[in-house]
Amino acid sequence: MDVRLALYELAARHHLDAPAARELQHLAGLNREPAALAYWLPRGVAVLAAALGGLGIIFWIAANWDTLGRFGRFALLEFFFLAMCLGALWKPAARTPLCLLALLAIGGLFAYFGQTYQTGADPWQLFALWAVLSLPLCLSARSDVLWTPWALIVITAIALWVHAHTGHRWRAEPDDLAVHAIGWGAALALIFVLSPVLQRLIGAGPWALRTALTMTTIMITMTALAGLFSREIAAYYWLGLVMLIAAAGVLASPRLFEIYGLSAVSLGLNTLLVAGLAHALFQGARGDKMGSFLMLGLAAAGLLAATVSLILRLSRRYEAIGASA
Repeated sequence: MDVRLALYELAARHHLDAPAARELQHLAGLNREPAALAYWLPRGVAVLAAALGGLGIIFWIAANWDTLGRFGRFALLEFFFLAMCLGALWKPAARTPLCLLALLAIGGLFAYFGQTYQTGADPWQLFALWAVLSLPLCLSARSDVLWTPWALIVITAIALWVHAHTGHRWRAEPDDLAVHAIGWGAALALIFVLSPVLQRLIGAGPWALRTALTMTTIMITMTALAGLFSREIAAYYWLGLVMLIAAAGVLASPRLFEIYGLSAVSLGLNTLLVAGLAHALFQGARGDKMGSFLMLGLAAAGLLAATVSLILRLSRRYEAIGASA
């Protein structure tokens, strides 16, 4: 509900004059500064400045590629990384944005190293090394500002590892099932690390977990769909379906309930179920397909409505339990 529109309606209903309407808005708190603005605004600006600064140093090196020389580029990136780490140690209040700058500097250093020296290493190895070397920064900052990009780095490393071990092709062949299963298992391990189970230990927050859940759901769903629409329904589809059902069950439990994560996993599960129904309806079908389209649409709408209703019901139930406790 829009509070401002509700106040306008209330003022019109009771025929309030301009001073009375302003007093009503004052009592509702519309003219006051948001309570958390003084806390979040400087921190948000600092994080944004850190992200833009890290990207700016990388773009500046790219713009002056011929001027700096090989030694100058390496020295600048390494000096920038060292300066950010020393600044984070010297000024704890700015530790989070400075650690984010250091994390971006590591990525820039590895990107330049990969372009300068053709070592023959697969891209996933650089991302994996980036994740390992930036882990101490995440543990020291204990903030989602670092854990969220770190989760993206790890998921990218996992995806590139799967790509490298399936013949450098995005495919879902029967012989590649073990590779995809290992990749999915690594992504699930990442979700466990960022879950509330280890939150007190590492300091990761909800957005890092949501990022890992979203990217893992996309990875599993896309691979399972590729298995569904192959010549024969591959085991990817059934394995992906089982994994998403299990993940939805875990996220629906009282201790690990996470409405965003459960919604993302449920969307992937709905996609697989509707795609499986479409495959069953149209595989080898002949003649008029309007009835099949109608059945598919009704099933998709009903499944989505049931999913949303169940998630909202669980949310209200856990809120009531928490309020009573």
